[in-house]
Amino acid sequence: MQAIRLKIYQQTANYRVPVSHEFRESYPLPPYSTVIGMVHYLCNFTKYHPMNISIQGSSNSTTSDFFTRYEFKSGMKFEPSRHQLNAEGFGISRGIGYTQLLVDVNLILHIIPQDQSEIQMIYEGLRHPREYPSIGRREDLAVFESVKIVNVERQKLEDGDYDIQYASYIPQSVIDQNIINLKDSNGGSLKRGTIYELNKDYRLVQTRKGKFERRWNKIPTIYLSNYQILEGKECLFDSDDYPVFI
Repeated sequence: MQAIRLKIYQQTANYRVPVSHEFRESYPLPPYSTVIGMVHYLCNFTKYHPMNISIQGSSNSTTSDFFTRYEFKSGMKFEPSRHQLNAEGFGISRGIGYTQLLVDVNLILHIIPQDQSEIQMIYEGLRHPREYPSIGRREDLAVFESVKIVNVERQKLEDGDYDIQYASYIPQSVIDQNIINLKDSNGGSLKRGTIYELNKDYRLVQTRKGKFERRWNKIPTIYLSNYQILEGKECLFDSDDYPVFI
């Protein structure tokens, strides 16, 4: 199969953890839904195109920044003692919050559309984006250092252990099926990794009140850094020997 591989640099980025509010915590790498959303926007897709995503990357440090937070409740009237802003009779509260920022982010993304005939269309959409791309917040600009179509195939390692250069999201299903055997370079087990349930895509479900809400497809994932793929095991690699985890 084929994939589009993106090499990306971001000076700063926040891949917000959904349950964080006053302190907007960031995932260490962008979740699947964030990358899929970026691809759909830049390619001008108006409906969902199924795809698999492999995400690897690194950052040099983290810092935090202030942001202005606006909050309102539907239908709540303006009260001078409670609200800072009057929006045509409705009240809006204004305050401050903190955002965790990753600094000097480098990403390796593999985008594998389910319909392989879409490879060229997605490649062109990313090679000539409709506007300057961002990943995370709108202001988290992304420099596409490389956009390349690559072949992806399963290979058996026969020349020693393979050290992974970047931290990676590895789906739990890949590990459960024993397709690859991963080991920390210091001899530790996968318990050293961080477990996430990352959003990938969603479907709209009608509630009893007649409204629609999103039901997310969550992917159990282990975030690992400083580890190896052991000799004799099989893993997906692209044509430039970058590992692919889907």
